[in-house]
Amino acid sequence: MYGAERQQMLAQRARRDGRIDVTAAAAEFEVAPETIRRDLAALERQGLLRRVYGGAIAIDRLDFEPEVSLRDQTNAEKKERIAKAALDQVPARGTVLLDGGTTTARLAGLLPADRELTVVTNSLPAANQLATRNGFNVHLLGGRVRGTTLATVESWALDVLRLLTVDVGFFGTNGFSAARGCTTPDPAESAVKSAMVAASRKRVLLADHSKYGDDQFSRFAELSEIDLIITDDGLDAAAVDELEATEAEVVLA
Repeated sequence: MYGAERQQMLAQRARRDGRIDVTAAAAEFEVAPETIRRDLAALERQGLLRRVYGGAIAIDRLDFEPEVSLRDQTNAEKKERIAKAALDQVPARGTVLLDGGTTTARLAGLLPADRELTVVTNSLPAANQLATRNGFNVHLLGGRVRGTTLATVESWALDVLRLLTVDVGFFGTNGFSAARGCTTPDPAESAVKSAMVAASRKRVLLADHSKYGDDQFSRFAELSEIDLIITDDGLDAAAVDELEATEAEVVLA
């Protein structure tokens, strides 16, 4: 197969599936991963896709946010490991904040019953899991509910967050990188996330490796504002070095 033919097939695959994985594409086309990376670089120069960590995303999918149920199925096993690793950061008693997101919602379901916690969240799935459990004092932030993420946003949430100080905040993200920090497509959700970061004494980012380098429209935190990044072992050593250079601690679950 000629390179031009392979690149055409990769572009078609990106439009159809929304994403290209370098390792999978290399195995399918029986070429080295470096060859696929060069193909993706050529397609990026043509404006057909954008390269991200481990592959590329079709241009028309850059601002696309899957529904919660679909996102929860993506890298589900890795998200479960990340959530379990995050339990080490949950205090025996005190206040915690759970941001919207599928990994933070998994953490909500894993919170031990023997903890004395006040939980603040803008996530409807997280609040739903915790509301009927004894021992937890749950506060759901008000505001407009974004149907895509099932998280509350805008002034009703922001006004309350300005008055709070919590011990540990757990954050989800659509994308993160050493260069661009933590990002999300929606400015309203970004504003609430930023206020949550400001309200937290300790900030813990929960993000699987596929989100590394996938910088989105609106930044809610620099990585220098994050104390601990919990991701999975799919992140390579070079990416870990980039993250640690920002002075954030990195844990691979």
